[in-house]
Amino acid sequence: MGELYCIRRFRIEDADEVSSLIIKTLRTSNSKDYSQEYIENDVKMFDPEGVVKRAGWTHFYVACHGDAIVGCGAIGPYWDKEDESSLFNIFVLPEYQGRGVGNKIIEALEQDEYFLRAKRIEIPASITAHRFYKKMGYTYKNGIETPDEEQLIRMEKFR
Repeated sequence: MGELYCIRRFRIEDADEVSSLIIKTLRTSNSKDYSQEYIENDVKMFDPEGVVKRAGWTHFYVACHGDAIVGCGAIGPYWDKEDESSLFNIFVLPEYQGRGVGNKIIEALEQDEYFLRAKRIEIPASITAHRFYKKMGYTYKNGIETPDEEQLIRMEKFR
């Protein structure tokens, strides 16, 4: 029997905890694939204010284990297109990785209206996470499995 995780929409009062979760995950999990300079540049975007700003233009979700937020993820339009969406900011605390939290977040995002209306969903995947998305049914955009100039691997799923 797996652990129980509650997935719910982000609330403004979650901003500090979500910011801490993302920053800890970037510095712990992503540091093996990215330079410290790259990580710290990303960290600047995910202060509490940055998290609230992102939640303003996406449907942002959090994964809770008891009272603690242990993961997050968002879905939003892909460049204002009605028939394409994109997944963003999917992070799971390092100590919860490999325990099904990421799967639950993806399941919730794939039930969101932005997913259901889309014919194509893109993920700007980190080098760290692209194998996880492949397991979740996403493929490499144009067959390209290497990072682009932003050091991201573009992945997609068609519906």
